[in-house]
Amino acid sequence: MPEVSAGILMYRTGAHELEVLLVHPGGPFFARKDEGAWSIPKGLVEPGEDLLSAARREFAEETGHIAPEGETVDLGVVRLRSGKLVHGFAVEGDLDSDAIVSNVFEMAWPPKSGRMQTFPEVDRAGWFSATEARVKLNAAQSDFVDRLIENR
Repeated sequence: MPEVSAGILMYRTGAHELEVLLVHPGGPFFARKDEGAWSIPKGLVEPGEDLLSAARREFAEETGHIAPEGETVDLGVVRLRSGKLVHGFAVEGDLDSDAIVSNVFEMAWPPKSGRMQTFPEVDRAGWFSATEARVKLNAAQSDFVDRLIENR
């Protein structure tokens, strides 16, 4: 059974076009990765949890901000290369991407050192045009941008 995640693609109308909020994963494995490494704020759905509720919870955990209550667009599901299924929802809103505060995780680092270190789950966020987002996003998740444009 594949893991199931849910997330929110927040969008706004920028000066000239649609912009979406993306987050960059924290920790040492993604420190030097950019293109193809960004994501929508998302995370695992708990057993019995509603998909949209999980997406809203994860948004808050990864950004430190509550997702807006406005109209939600169901963006469907994508399958990552790992096999994980990600359900996406879009909501219009705005926030200061420099003011995110992510939850943290702990892992042994450097590997096999036995030394535990704490890292933010998300180390930064940014607003991107649809064209930029398709390059920054994990390849499978770029479908969410196209679906948002189709459903607006």
